[in-house]
Amino acid sequence: MAKPDKKIVMTDLYGQYLKIRSEVDGAIQEVIGSTAFIQGKQVASFAEHLKNFTGARYVIPCANGTDALQIALMALGLQPGDEVIVPAFTYVAAAEVIGLLRLVPVLADVDYNTFNLTAGSIERVLSPKTKAVIPVHLFGQSCQMEEILEVAQRHNLFVVEDNAQAIGAVYTFRDGRTQQAGTIGNIGTTSFFPSKNLGCYGDGGAMFTNSDELGPMLKLIASHGQEKKYYHKVIGCNSRLDTLQAAILDVKLKYLDEYAAHRYRAAQYYHQGLAGIGGLIIPAEAPWSTHVYHQYTLKILNGKRDQLKDFLAANGIPTMIYYPRAIQEQEAFAPIIRIGEPLENANRLVREVLSLPIDTEIDTETQDYIIGKIREFFGG
Repeated sequence: MAKPDKKIVMTDLYGQYLKIRSEVDGAIQEVIGSTAFIQGKQVASFAEHLKNFTGARYVIPCANGTDALQIALMALGLQPGDEVIVPAFTYVAAAEVIGLLRLVPVLADVDYNTFNLTAGSIERVLSPKTKAVIPVHLFGQSCQMEEILEVAQRHNLFVVEDNAQAIGAVYTFRDGRTQQAGTIGNIGTTSFFPSKNLGCYGDGGAMFTNSDELGPMLKLIASHGQEKKYYHKVIGCNSRLDTLQAAILDVKLKYLDEYAAHRYRAAQYYHQGLAGIGGLIIPAEAPWSTHVYHQYTLKILNGKRDQLKDFLAANGIPTMIYYPRAIQEQEAFAPIIRIGEPLENANRLVREVLSLPIDTEIDTETQDYIIGKIREFFGG
């Protein structure tokens, strides 16, 4: 298979923009014309549309996904020294905000197949100090939330979903009910970082809840703790979604299902093309969740991950390692974490994972070239 004429990228944000250019440009010009750059009407409009999309009772936009996690934990009234369970294999943001609030990150292992936290791993690391758990819906599909909620209820734990990578994924309960990932626990959070499935052209985030107590509290904390200007009820922070970003997101939200469908088709194409290669494991799809494929992440066995990465790079194919170090290997977290169990899967995954290009614009020509080079590496 010949190399495609266009440069291969992990995420073709410009190609995506070109398809909706007139709508995005019009939305940006409307904001500039109004000069309402902070808390303009587009912020409320986007929040309402996102509420309709997710089914959440409250949607509170904020400045970024990390702020969303921090504000969520602040709203729960946790005290210094309280423990919060997080997966060892994930981005550092969840553990970072736990540490910033003088709470204790407790690391739990993840499922090797789905990359996600499980009810069993949560139960194995519980202590009398455990007050909350942060399931991270990694790479595009939900954790097994029904089982996690059952553990949380038995042990009186708050559940804060990190849904930065799985917005639009749908969870199916045992009784057939469905619910959007990120709206199942006490609070859900997401990020609108540009490369996310729903990404803006800068930073942005949001929080979700169905609680009439937590919804107003999240909004309060995100706005300096003020109920009205200059009247501050609680200690809060300054975390706002810019009007420009809200306007862009409001346009892109209309296409989110379409984007997810394209990503899913691309993933199935990879599945078919990479099937049967020894030493390589394609992503698993959990039966309880749809998969929106924020990342298409392989597991490369026998210590060949870095060799494959270098081989693909030499052939013009970018890849990414999400994540090259587990939380317990990060110097910043050594003094504050508690490791509650052997982290065998997390330690193995950091040596094996490799993510291929996948986005809303990838075409089969590009995928055929990538698949062909991977097969060439493994000897056909």
